[in-house]
Amino acid sequence: IGLTLLAYFIGRTTNGAARWIPIGGFQLQPSEILKVTIIMYLARQLSLRQKFISTLQIVPSLKFWTWLTPKQRRIWRDGGRYIFAPIVLTCAVILPAHTSSAVLAFAISLAMLFIGRVRWIEIWRVIQWALVGVAFVAVLGLGRSHTAGGRISTWIELWTTDRTEIPVEDLSDTERSMIAIYNGGILGRGAGQSAVRVEMTHPESDYAFALFVEEYGIVIAMILIALYVWVFFRAIEIFERCPKKFPAMLSLGVALLITGQALLHIMVSVNILPETGQTLPLISRGGSSLLFTSAGLGMILGVSRQIIDGLFKED
Repeated sequence: IGLTLLAYFIGRTTNGAARWIPIGGFQLQPSEILKVTIIMYLARQLSLRQKFISTLQIVPSLKFWTWLTPKQRRIWRDGGRYIFAPIVLTCAVILPAHTSSAVLAFAISLAMLFIGRVRWIEIWRVIQWALVGVAFVAVLGLGRSHTAGGRISTWIELWTTDRTEIPVEDLSDTERSMIAIYNGGILGRGAGQSAVRVEMTHPESDYAFALFVEEYGIVIAMILIALYVWVFFRAIEIFERCPKKFPAMLSLGVALLITGQALLHIMVSVNILPETGQTLPLISRGGSSLLFTSAGLGMILGVSRQIIDGLFKED
């Protein structure tokens, strides 16, 4: 959280967002660390509370003026400051520079609450807080809310208006990505032969999947998608076999982050969702994403190895 805040003061700004801290010749994106860290943290905190998770209250009332009452103080003491507050802080510090990453971190946090068997009423209360926060940000125009609003408007326009008469130079990057996918066909144009690449703003990161299809074809692309899904289903198997709660929840949460981010990127490329700027794990250009995705995979492999070696004892 501290590094992500620091990026706003000393970080490098691109497209109006300060996301990277220069360290030598490397550009560190702290939000990539934070997405993995919140999973680790929640897995730990939830694993410690499994014996009484069915009765645990973690979300304080929206009526903040009642927080000094005994009931609300107990909620903060038992779960609010250890589970709810870190989720809020994580999303809040990422939001000003990268709205979609904040949404992804929130979605993954909700998934961790579900994996950790938190009561549905508590999860719903977290969502209520999020809705209030989104409304507050939108009304005041904080962070990159204008950019997010513009992307949503563009997405709606692509679905609701006739685009056949639009000049080629006025096409959006999402439309160009769909053209790239169409051009790729079954077998693709060949490595490095993408024709649409030069016409897009961030082809190597935001639309890497479209260029992958254009160069290698839909057959290889389907294998790539299957590999992402396979990571998730393997993590489910690890989760079911692991006798200890913390590493079990950690491995499933990290796999969900990798697979979820990949599917989010792909859905943007085919215009199912508005543009998000999320990278395609292990494929898109981006050193921080590659580094911490690899670290996450290493955690999953570490849990798997210790299960095989019988090093875990049941909680």
